[in-house]
Amino acid sequence: MKLHISCVLLALWGGFVTASRSSLNDFQRSEGRELVPTSWNTARTLILPGLTLEECARRCSHMLDCRAFNYETRPVITCKQLPWVEDGNNAEVKRNVNCDLYEKKVYVRKCIVGKGEDYRGKVSTTKSGHTCQQWWSKFPHDHRWTPTATNGLELNYCRNPDGDRIGPWCYTTDPERRYESCNIPHCKDGTCGSVQHSTAVVKRRLRSSYTTHCFRGRGEDYRGKVNETTGAIPCQRWDSQHPHEHPFYPKTYECKGLEENYCRNPDGSEAPWCFTSVPEMRTALCLQIKRCADDIEAEDCYHENGKNYRGVVRKTRKGIVCQNWSVNMPHKTKYDKSTHPEANLTENYCRNPDGDQHGPWCYTTDPKTEFDYCAIKQCEKVSIIEPAEKVEFNECGKRDDRIVRKLRIVGGVPGNSPWTVSLRDRKGNHFCGGSLVSSKWVISTKQCFSSCYVDLPGYSAMMGTLFRNPQEGEAKPQTISLTKIVCGPSESQLVMLQLQHPAQFNERVSQICLPPERYIVPDETLCEIAGWGETKGTSVNDSVLNVAQVPVLSNKDCNKYFRGRVRENEMCTNSFHGGVGACERDYGGPLACQNSDCWVLEGVIIPMRRCGHPGQPNIFIRVSVYVDWIKKVMEMA
Repeated sequence: MKLHISCVLLALWGGFVTASRSSLNDFQRSEGRELVPTSWNTARTLILPGLTLEECARRCSHMLDCRAFNYETRPVITCKQLPWVEDGNNAEVKRNVNCDLYEKKVYVRKCIVGKGEDYRGKVSTTKSGHTCQQWWSKFPHDHRWTPTATNGLELNYCRNPDGDRIGPWCYTTDPERRYESCNIPHCKDGTCGSVQHSTAVVKRRLRSSYTTHCFRGRGEDYRGKVNETTGAIPCQRWDSQHPHEHPFYPKTYECKGLEENYCRNPDGSEAPWCFTSVPEMRTALCLQIKRCADDIEAEDCYHENGKNYRGVVRKTRKGIVCQNWSVNMPHKTKYDKSTHPEANLTENYCRNPDGDQHGPWCYTTDPKTEFDYCAIKQCEKVSIIEPAEKVEFNECGKRDDRIVRKLRIVGGVPGNSPWTVSLRDRKGNHFCGGSLVSSKWVISTKQCFSSCYVDLPGYSAMMGTLFRNPQEGEAKPQTISLTKIVCGPSESQLVMLQLQHPAQFNERVSQICLPPERYIVPDETLCEIAGWGETKGTSVNDSVLNVAQVPVLSNKDCNKYFRGRVRENEMCTNSFHGGVGACERDYGGPLACQNSDCWVLEGVIIPMRRCGHPGQPNIFIRVSVYVDWIKKVMEMA
């Protein structure tokens, strides 16, 4: 039944791919560049004003005499379709901040995909050094091929018009050697790259020690050219938001290698992956990329159910040698390379093609035992957080605690939290909280915004006020416009908001400290939540900034209440009797914990199904897991 369902799903996806595939996948993008003809080149360019980027790419894809296009955005949107790519002869690349260059990959790639039937490069010598014969010539070797506008048989360039398994080839000019392979490397082998136009890009690539033909660990350093998922579905471009919106902007994650539509692993998933070009399937793994040999040999345990195990163990727990997956003796196999290519069913290595909860298994060479589980232990789960240590802070998290809290967030009291920010909509109304982590940056949660691409003009951050709506006679608060929103890693639920100009620090406005990377707050530490949110009809005044103290609860104890659903990038606090907790309009605000005489942002308030519910722990995003990302966002601004 599993097999039949898989086949049906793959067939369905195959039908969707053609309809939804972006034409931009055929092009290599060079940002801030334009391709201009050399002084002597008079070839005509086709100028099409007002087209969207997708429309421009689609038209060029279907035109035989279009090999690239310049897409200008100023002074007006213009699509300029070009009959050449940059090769040093017809045109040259120049800087233009108002233009991006898109060249057809088949003309700029120096490697082949599949058998190389679409290869349109300019290699014209064979693997042994013979010069190729012109395709229009019948001398010294007569042949049946005739160059046309569609088959790519140009001059004497290596081609593969008959789909030969040896890849691109040509007839040679040596009368004693009729034809020979050109030995052009395969893109998945990582031995080649595409044409580079930016010196900075070239230097960055030379500095890189990334492996490109296989991946180690979880593949976060993979920089190869595979651009299809395990089910042969083309990947979506990283610089595109169609058909799936996502936060992984190439500019934001410069170190993650988010080029074109190549498989990558920017969020530390179990293997390289991508957003797919199918609207019905958001993401998928690229498990056809092999694990590096030296990494396989070191892998002596499996993660989760072992479906992605790629080690070399080939014995069962009973010591029986495994049967080869491609052999039907002594047992007829239900799984093989053709039916389950994603499972990496190599030789007789233990695998888990059906996702069995007991881990990797194999058919055995014992006629009396059809299959058995393998002698592989489950890997110990490595925690992403570390034990608490003493940390020193200097210039953040300070406040004047002389303000007296006299009155009685749900269950809170009016208090002093100078780093807590009130986010305001275009009408000036408070809608969410935030925390000031530097003079120009506020951290909050994604749930406060409709998307990561919200139009920010009119939105602002108010700081230095006790009241949700400033009162007459109160010291004037600081209200600063928001100019930029940066969404965090997909599972983080965090956003960074940039202020139009720096906030001025005083006794009512100050920044809160960031915790050390992967720091874990000790159990029972007394921390504070703050906000102007809903008070659920209690006697608490929700027009003022309310602060409530809550003790930290370990994830282990918290998961007893939430049945294991609390993740390591989250943290919990207990609640007091009477239901102290965060509610509507508190979201995005801080969970602040004191370290010596400084306050540290340990958590960010996120929505829960029930807020301020008696006896229910509160869940927050654990900021220490994302400190590296937060600092990078602030540094790159």
